[in-house]
Formats: sequence, structure tokens, C-alpha cells
Amino acid sequence: MASNDATLDDHQRFVLMKFRRNVSDITKPHHDDKFLLRWLRARSWDAEAAEKMLRQSMKWRQQWEVDGALKTWQPPESLLNFYPCGVCGYDKDGAPVIIVPFNGLDMVGILHAFGRNDLIKLTIQTLERFMELAAEKGGHKFVVIFDMDAFNIRQYAWRPAAEVVVSLVQMYEANYPEILKACYIINAPRVFAIAFNVIKRFLNEYTLGKIQIFKNDPKKWKKAVLANIEPDNLPQHFGGTLSDPDGNPRYTTKINQGGKVPKEMYKTTFDISSTTRHYTTAVIKKGEKLKLDFIVVEEGSFLKWEFRTEAHDIRFGISMIDAEGQVTPVIHHKRVAAHQIDESGVIACQAPATYTVTFDNTYSLLRSKKIHYEIHIAPPLGKLDILPNEDEINGNVKNEVATTSAQSNDII
Repeated sequence: MASNDATLDDHQRFVLMKFRRNVSDITKPHHDDKFLLRWLRARSWDAEAAEKMLRQSMKWRQQWEVDGALKTWQPPESLLNFYPCGVCGYDKDGAPVIIVPFNGLDMVGILHAFGRNDLIKLTIQTLERFMELAAEKGGHKFVVIFDMDAFNIRQYAWRPAAEVVVSLVQMYEANYPEILKACYIINAPRVFAIAFNVIKRFLNEYTLGKIQIFKNDPKKWKKAVLANIEPDNLPQHFGGTLSDPDGNPRYTTKINQGGKVPKEMYKTTFDISSTTRHYTTAVIKKGEKLKLDFIVVEEGSFLKWEFRTEAHDIRFGISMIDAEGQVTPVIHHKRVAAHQIDESGVIACQAPATYTVTFDNTYSLLRSKKIHYEIHIAPPLGKLDILPNEDEINGNVKNEVATTSAQSNDII
């Protein structure tokens, strides 16, 4: 199918034709030029890179049976109840508007009660549903409003929860390119910047360019939202006119609010209090880096590390990013002979902040490096190194400030 996009220049039309031909063995009849252009734009019009990305995504779809069994898979009803999300209407151009009350996402409880696999499957199924809604209006993009009111960063200091969030972001970026029309992150507290500094590392420029982040100032974020969405397509809570029959302004009949998963539903035990060392092995390719992020929410916590390499040294360092986005070196990067003797250490941490541990192999143009490491955050002295209890998870993070630091246009 020839493209009718008048905005394409001659070079782009040629690249599209080449790309269409190269992937003809894996595309389906409904994969029109609008579909192909998403992958080309995601890879800056590099036909070879776009082809690689699309082929990898097709394999991913087979792995998760996205076009097969997942279409008819029925998530546990209780999981649906704790999955905060819903479609409230459409924007002025017909793009579906999705609202996510993020504080209703009990990631710790979901992982204990349902597991990572079901959460990923439900997220894929939800994204596919959004795509279908957009297609019904002749488009392929949607709008998302993340309400970060009462956001608590403590859950994401628990590494399994943080890793799942990163995995979901990476899955989205790799398999759903160019589908976000706009993203409004509203009511963001100061500590949200700590989490976002981690997440944005996995977002491409297109996605980042669609995101606007507002502090808890309804007047300003409502003005931005209502510029693109009519009031009759928004809940009253977000500046619109929609409400539940009982008058609830959050429009809960369409927007699931999520909530805390009762502990009696927990099926999986995550024992992170064990003193047994669990080393992770990674290969850092020549000319590349491995960066590991650790969110610290409690003053007086400790970052502990131990690692060794095989056959060759590695450059190692640690930096801290505070809630203002200020980056401070903690352990200056230097080459260490971890192949001769195990490297270990510990530092006291400030909070709230993100600590980034970097294994740097950019100086090596010939050799990849194999590394075995064990890194974790230990609590302040006198506290057990276990998952925060219910009161801690639900409570406020120490030193948390209720408002976001003012920046240009009040956007972080």
C-alpha cells in the first residue's frame, strides 16, 4: 500500500518502500503504512534498525501469544480489581483518554498475590485494548493521565517492584512505538523526581517529548488537560463533567481505582532478609556500561556492594541523584583490579535519592568483561533488612515534601 502521507519527503518515501519490502514476510494485511511508519520513526528512518526492531517485536508477540491465547485469557478477577486504570473518553482528535490513579497500584501486594507473569500479561492485554479503541477512531495513539496524588516511593525501593516497573517500560518502548499522543503526570510530589530519574533512562526521545509533569497545582494542570480534552470526556475530579450515579467525581464506574491487596491473598514469599549471597552475572560488552539504580527512601540506609570480574579489570563508580535532579559523585570512577581480588565496600546514604552504580567498560575497545556482583540497600542500623512493613509502605517517606520544586512552567 503506497503511503498517502503528504508530509513525507522523497527520501522517506524511498525508505518506507524499502522497509515495506524487507518485512513483507512477517507483516499482516492490516499492517498498513501508518503501522510501518511508527517503526521507522522510532528508529530515525534507519530501515535496517527498524526492521530489527519489528522482527524482535514479532518474536515477542509470539512468545506472549499476543495474537493468540492472550486475546481470550481471563485475568483473575481480583487482579483486575487491583489494577488502577480506565478509559473515560476521547480527546478532541478522537484519541482515547486513559486515566491511571497511580497511588492505587499496590505493586508489592500484586507481586505477592498474583506474580510478575500475570501482571505483564494484563498490561499487554490492556495496551492492546487501547490500540483497538484508537483504531476504531481511525488512529493509533492515545492520551494518558497519571494521577500521582499521594504517590509513595517506598514500594519502589523494594527492588523486585522497581525491576518490574522498568521491565514494563522497556516492553512498552520496544513493542509499542509512537503510540503516545500526550501524557500528563499530575499532582507529582517532590520525591517523584527520584523515581522518574530512573525511569526516563529507559524512555526514548519521542516518549519523553510527549510527557508533561505538573506539581500539585490543579489550576495549572487542568488548563493543560482541558486544552486537548473536552469537559464531557473527563471526570469531574480532573476538570470535566463526568461522575458516577452517586456523584463520585472520580468516575469509578469507568476508572478502576485499584487499592491495597490484603495480605491474606499473598501466595508468594519474597525472602530478602537472607544473608546468603546471591550474585548476578553480566557481560559488559566492549565500549559499553552497565548502570544499576537503587532508590533510597530512608535516611541512614547503607549501599553495600561486592563484585569480581573474570580475567580483566573494570572501571567502577557510584553517583547520587537527589530530588532536584542534582548529580553528585559518591565514589569517583576508577579502574579496579577486581579480577585479582574481590572488590567490596559500603557507604551511608542520603534520602530520598537514587544511587547509580556504574560498571564502565567504555575504555576497552577489544574485550567484553564478565562480572559477578551482589549489591543491595541495607536499612539503618538496628532495623532488619526485610521488606518494609505495612505501616512503612503506607506511611510517608521521611523528609518527603508535599510539593514539587518550582521549575519553568511548573513542569518538572
